[in-house]
Amino acid sequence: MVNPVNLTFNSFYTKYYNRFVRFANSYVRNMDAAEDFTTEAFMVYWGNKDSLAPDSNIEAYILTVIKNKCLNYLKQEERRKVIVTDISDYAQWELDLRISTLEACDPDEVFSEEIQRIVNETLAKLPKQTLDIFVQSRYKEKPHKEIAEMFNITTKGVEYHISKALSVLRLNLKDYLPAWTALFFILNK
Repeated sequence: MVNPVNLTFNSFYTKYYNRFVRFANSYVRNMDAAEDFTTEAFMVYWGNKDSLAPDSNIEAYILTVIKNKCLNYLKQEERRKVIVTDISDYAQWELDLRISTLEACDPDEVFSEEIQRIVNETLAKLPKQTLDIFVQSRYKEKPHKEIAEMFNITTKGVEYHISKALSVLRLNLKDYLPAWTALFFILNK
């Protein structure tokens, strides 16, 4: 035997479901959400039907539930868009900052400063005599024979100290090989 209340509810559901879905979708513009809200509203009604007055306007009751679900959905979407906008604004600011700092970057200056720092640190760690001979040869451009006389060593000894300094520099500047090559040629004038 079919329950008349169920038959009435089924008829009501069939009659109004699509209207309620269209109403919800006109606001949320998301068919899946509109269908979910409508189904949930019918379930809320069904769960509360016994506590409603017999002369209650069922359509208005269900429509009120759908309206509230749509409002909550739209407010949540609004908060999400504010967050997305904030994140996007930050990302744009960060991108602009990276672009401007990259545009302001002078690779020659950065690269040469870094190389010079490594050269200075490397030379500072050399034994005193090796450093002094290297400075006389590469910075003061004195010939090997004159340096040998200054330090009372042979020209082979001068070549040994210069070779030792260049070897340490080459090792410490291995990541800067093209620049090291240029620097080597500059130092070997």
